[in-house]
Amino acid sequence: MSEIHRRWPQAPSAETDWLTELCGDGTTGFEPPRRPDAVWVLHAMYEHESGPGGLSHHELRQAALVAGVIEPARLGNIDLEIGTTTGGDLGRAEHPGPSYRRLRWAELSARCGDPMVPEGKYPSLRCFPSARLDGSWPVGIEPPTEGSLDRPTWDRLVDVLVAHSTQGPDTRVLAHYNPLMLPTVDFDNLHVRTGRLGDAHALYDNPDADFSLSNLWPEDRRPEHLVEALLRDPVIEAVRLPWTS
Repeated sequence: MSEIHRRWPQAPSAETDWLTELCGDGTTGFEPPRRPDAVWVLHAMYEHESGPGGLSHHELRQAALVAGVIEPARLGNIDLEIGTTTGGDLGRAEHPGPSYRRLRWAELSARCGDPMVPEGKYPSLRCFPSARLDGSWPVGIEPPTEGSLDRPTWDRLVDVLVAHSTQGPDTRVLAHYNPLMLPTVDFDNLHVRTGRLGDAHALYDNPDADFSLSNLWPEDRRPEHLVEALLRDPVIEAVRLPWTS
């Protein structure tokens, strides 16, 4: 048994029943409807020290394909090179390295004039159309990942949750993973684990998944003053989106 599985044993799927009653189907994660208040934690993006550059991720990939440096992506007989390579990725993400710095969404918004998140939309790599080159991001920018928080944001989020939970690191919590992204899809037995909030950093490396978890909640369901804490945090970048509450 891995250390993660030892610290985070499987919990009954019935632990999500209250979320099903509140939110309906949780196939891709549970999203509580019409919250009295809410905050969206933005996935980190990074910029190379030399700047965004005038070449896009799509142009760079096409040049590498033509030069034979890389092979076309295929799934069996299916050509996966159709469409635009945006530069965005799926799943877990790390800091890209010492030549990159954090590019905050607010900074990019001020630079290009686009809103951080267009009204009526959700945060995604499709934000900032003025910063992109024909639908693809510049090679000097590593855009936010889809479907998973980056590790630095996840680690900081856990620290904030610990600071604003009833029993600090000893707060008992439950973690739910999107069943569509697991090796074995089982809608009748959702992937739920239970453990200490202080051990939640390790959940990022759950060997059963290639992405961060979809939902995390304390057993007593009572985080305190969390929205304002996330908005004020110097590391996490978070925004209120009134149209989602």
